Amino acid sequence: MRQAGRSLPEYRNLRTASESILDVLRRPEVAAEITLQPVRRYGVDAAILYSDIVAPLAAIGFGVEIHAGIGPVIAEPFARAADLDRIRPLEPDVDSPWVAETVHILTSELSVPLIGFGGAPFTLASYLVEGGPSRTYARTKALMWAEPQLWGSLLERLADLTAASLRAQVSAGASAVQLFDSWVGALSPDDYRRFVLPATRRVFSSIDDLGVPRIHFGVTTGELLDQMAAAGAEVIGVDWRVPLDAAVARIAAAGGAAGGTSTVVQGNLDPALCLAPWPAVAAGARAVLEAGKAARAHVFNLGHGVLPETDPSVLQRLVALVHGEEVDGVLAADPGADLTAGPRR
Repeated sequence: MRQAGRSLPEYRNLRTASESILDVLRRPEVAAEITLQPVRRYGVDAAILYSDIVAPLAAIGFGVEIHAGIGPVIAEPFARAADLDRIRPLEPDVDSPWVAETVHILTSELSVPLIGFGGAPFTLASYLVEGGPSRTYARTKALMWAEPQLWGSLLERLADLTAASLRAQVSAGASAVQLFDSWVGALSPDDYRRFVLPATRRVFSSIDDLGVPRIHFGVTTGELLDQMAAAGAEVIGVDWRVPLDAAVARIAAAGGAAGGTSTVVQGNLDPALCLAPWPAVAAGARAVLEAGKAARAHVFNLGHGVLPETDPSVLQRLVALVHGEEVDGVLAADPGADLTAGPRR
């Protein structure tokens, strides 16, 4: 569960209020400890690297800061062709050696797989163009429509930046990667197909030779699931707005790369439901598990990140519930069961 650690008291005790996440990432022992905390507490089946999608941009010196309560803020937003020169290729060993060091620490201590992650080109571009988070993405869309050639060049550079970051994480020991396109749901299907899909495919094709599972996730992407499935990932993340069986049907109907009975999905319990009384949480989780039977395989998860005010004991009970459920007569927690080989989950 992404951001699972931020509701933990041990996480808050470890971080100081004045310390930026970008500062924490440069301290491998601390970043590794934060990654490990939710695995120890909840007993989840994988760890996800503690990082941020804008970390590679900060590493190449683009001028990115992460402000508490706001998110990434760009000192000088991307506005013209000359700004392309500010997005130089990422050299992980030189620009961000602490990432590999963190991964090495984790793979020596973890008994479960480590998932690396990166930011998708559109979402990174939206931060660069808007100067920070946005509700309308008006500047981003204006650039996309008015200067499609410049837009294409921007996304290509960001795709290569993310691919380099993901390659470095896998080379250091990550067992899978996830590409976050958090804000791409702001686009129409036609605009996604024309302006975003080529660059997203570029990321996935650039790491195809690594042979690790690739997860593709976005928020409010119910109308884009067929396009996302065509980008090349083995697993499609689905937020809580679309039931998993409906998501599988949309992907299959479009004939996407992950369509039909081959679809593997991740998701998609509403994070806010974890603030409700336990009977409601349990009912919601079982509904997600039932809907997930439409897919060949299902990675149970929240439909987005953990809310900071979530009670850790609820997440602990949620993990135990999922592990206790039977999948085609096999306990989901059975370490000897290949839950992706069967027809369901």
